Amino acid sequence: MSPEERELLKRTADLAEDNNKMLRSMQRSMRLQRIMTLFYWVFIIGSAIGAYYLIQPYIDSIKGAYGGASSGFKDLFN
Repeated sequence: MSPEERELLKRTADLAEDNNKMLRSMQRSMRLQRIMTLFYWVFIIGSAIGAYYLIQPYIDSIKGAYGGASSGFKDLFN
């Protein structure tokens, strides 16, 4: 094997190692991004459900008041 071929082989091996490091880094970043996106959506959906349960008694009381007023108007017109 000539010195030029040996140098070319060494450069190729170095490039392959650098590419491997970059690809693994990209894969790690993508995995972290997926996990963070999952946490993001769980937080958004959980907050919406929590807000609904927090506001639900007020919504029920408004429905009751509207239902009472609605039946009062029906009795008034009958």
